[in-house]
Amino acid sequence: MNKTIVFTGGGSAGHVTPNIAIISEMNKDWDIHYIGSKKGIEKELIQRLNIPYFGIHSGKLRRYADKENLIDIFRVMKGCFEARSILKKLKPSLVFSKGGFVSVPVILAAKTLKIPIYIHESDKTPGLANKISQRFATKIFTSFDETKHYFPAHKTFAIGSPIRKEIVNGTADKGRKLLGYTNHLPILTIMGGSLGAKRINEVVRESLNQLTANYQIVHICGKNNLDGTITTNSRYIQFEYVQDELPDILAATDIVITRGGSNAIFEFLALHIPMIIIPLGMHQSRGDQILNAKAFEKKGFSLTLEEDRLNQKSLIDSLNSMNKNRSFYREKMKTSFQGDALQILVNEINNIHI
Repeated sequence: MNKTIVFTGGGSAGHVTPNIAIISEMNKDWDIHYIGSKKGIEKELIQRLNIPYFGIHSGKLRRYADKENLIDIFRVMKGCFEARSILKKLKPSLVFSKGGFVSVPVILAAKTLKIPIYIHESDKTPGLANKISQRFATKIFTSFDETKHYFPAHKTFAIGSPIRKEIVNGTADKGRKLLGYTNHLPILTIMGGSLGAKRINEVVRESLNQLTANYQIVHICGKNNLDGTITTNSRYIQFEYVQDELPDILAATDIVITRGGSNAIFEFLALHIPMIIIPLGMHQSRGDQILNAKAFEKKGFSLTLEEDRLNQKSLIDSLNSMNKNRSFYREKMKTSFQGDALQILVNEINNIHI
C-alpha cells in the first residue's frame, strides 16, 4: 500500500519550484497531493504535473498594522478547517512545506492531526510563515548555514537548496539555436522572477541600444509584460515566462540579471553563471532578498545592484564590471560547496516513520 504525502507552499514560484524538484524525484511508492491557494501561481504550476491539487482560503501575513489583517484572520481560520478536512481524508504520512502564507493553515491543521511536518527555508532569514510554523515542525531544513540559529538546533539542518535536476542538464548549442544567437557575443539573460519586475524591465528597455551593442539579450519579463512596441532587433528576444526551454537557455547564458530569490540564485550558482542581483527593496519585501544578495556577493558569486540605484548608467557599469571579471566569478562559484539537498530531502521523506 502506497504512502501519502502532501506538499504545500505558494505565493510565488520560489515557494513552488523546490517542491516540484522533490516531486520529480519521488518514487512510485508515494501518492502525492498538493494544498495551495485557490488562485495562486502554485495552482497553475502544480496542475501541469497532473497531481491532485486542493485550493484553500488563506490570508496574507503582514508585519504591519492593516485593517485587512482582521479579515485575513478569518480567511486563515477558514483555511485551517478546509486543510484539516482534506488531511483527514487523505491521511498523509507527511506534510512537506516550502513556506508562503498558504502553508500556515496546512501546518496548523497537520499539527492537530499529529501528522509529521517537514519545512524547508530557502532564504538567509526565515519568512513570517516559517517563523510561525517552525514550532510545529518535526524537522526543519535550510539553504544557508547562517539560517540555522533562527530555529531550534535539535531539529534544524543546513543542507543547501534543492536544485531541479533538469535545470543543470541544458545544452548551450540548443539554447543558442532556439534563440537564433551565435557564440560571437555574450548572452545576457534577464529574469525578474515569476511575476516579472517592472523597474528592471523599464531600465533594460531604456538601455537596449547600449545593451545590444555588446550583448545578445534574453528578457524574461513576466506575465503580461511583453512590449509590442519594440522594433525588431536580432539581439533582443522577450518572453513572458519560459518553462521547458529554460535549461537550454541558461546553458547558453554568460551573465544573468536576477532578483535575489534564494531558489533562483542557488540554481545560477549550481550552473556557474555570473550574476548581477537586483534584490527587492525594503518597501516591497521584508529585506530577505537584500540579505541573500549580500551573502552571495561576500562569497564572490555575484554583484549587487540596489533597485533604488538602478538606472541606465548603473546597469551598464555593473554589466561592464561583471563581463570584464566573468572568469573570476565562475572560478569562485566552482569552489562553493554544493551539497545534494534534493537527494537529502528525498531520502528524509522516504525514511519517514509511519
